[in-house]
Amino acid sequence: ADRLLRIAVRTNALLFLQRQGQYDPPPGASSILGLEASGHIAELGPACQGHWKIGDPAMVLLPGGGQAQYVTAPEEFLMPIPAGLTLFQAAAIPEAWLTAFQLLHLLGNVQAGDSVLIHAGSSGVGTAAIQLARMAGAIPLVTAGSQHKLQMAEKLGAAAGFNYKEEDFSEATLKFTKGAGVNLILDCIGGSFWEKNVNCLALDGHWILYGLMGGTDVSGPLFSKLIFKRGSLITTMLRSRDKKYKQRLVEAFTKQILPHFSTESPQRLLPVLDRVYPVTAIQEAHAYMESNKNVGKIVLELPQ
Repeated sequence: ADRLLRIAVRTNALLFLQRQGQYDPPPGASSILGLEASGHIAELGPACQGHWKIGDPAMVLLPGGGQAQYVTAPEEFLMPIPAGLTLFQAAAIPEAWLTAFQLLHLLGNVQAGDSVLIHAGSSGVGTAAIQLARMAGAIPLVTAGSQHKLQMAEKLGAAAGFNYKEEDFSEATLKFTKGAGVNLILDCIGGSFWEKNVNCLALDGHWILYGLMGGTDVSGPLFSKLIFKRGSLITTMLRSRDKKYKQRLVEAFTKQILPHFSTESPQRLLPVLDRVYPVTAIQEAHAYMESNKNVGKIVLELPQ
C-alpha cells in the first residue's frame, strides 16, 4: 500500500464489454465502471520510487472504479502522458492499447508479414490493433458493421475491411490472402463468428478470444475443424490478470510503444476519440455507446 498513488481524475473512457457485464471485477476490485483514466497526481504513498510528483499528468490502468473523481492505483500501473496528447486522448490509451499490445505481441507473437484479422476494427482495441500491427510489419484486415467504420479503419492502416452484415468475411479474407487464410485472429465476438473464424484461419494460425459480444454458445464441430488446421485457440481477459503480469505489460508498453505517441515519432500512433461527454451526460454517453455507432473511444470528462 505504501507505493499507491491517488489520482485526481479528469477523463475516463467507456468500455462496451464492461457495460454489457462481460468484464466481471476480479476479487477485491471495485464494481464501479471505468478501467482506464487520466488526470493529475494528487497524493503519493511514502514508498513511491520518486518517478512522480504532485500535479504530474498521468494515465492509469485500473481494475475498476475509474468513473470517480479520485482513484488509487499502484505506482507500477501509471504511465506518463506523451507530449502532444491531451488528457482526453490519454484516457483512451491504457485498457484498449494495453489489450491490443498483449493480444498481438505477448499472446499472438505477431511477426512482419503476418496477416491479422481484427474483429470490431473500429473499436478502441480494434483501432489500436490496426496501428500496432502495421508498426510490427504485419497486414491488418478488419471487420465492422458499416462503411463509415471500415473507411476509418483503412485510414488507420487496414489493408482491407469487410462489412460482416453484407458479406461473408471468411470468404473475403480467403480471397484477399489467396486461399492461405490469416495467421492471427483477434476476436471479441465469440460464438456467432466461430465457424467463419476457423474457415479463414491459416494452418498453424492463432485465434485469440478476448470477448463474447456475439454470444457464448457454439454448436457444431469446432474442435474437429480447428484441429484439422492445427490451429491454436487462446482465451484471455486483461482485467483478471494478476498484478505482476500487468506490471510487466505496462513496463513493456511504456518502453516499446509509448514513445511512438509523440509528435516527433516517424511512426506516430494516435488514440481514436469519437466523442467526449461531461459526466453530467453519462446516461447519454452510455446510450450512444449502446447504439454501436462510435468509431474509437467515448470519453467522460469529470469536473476539476
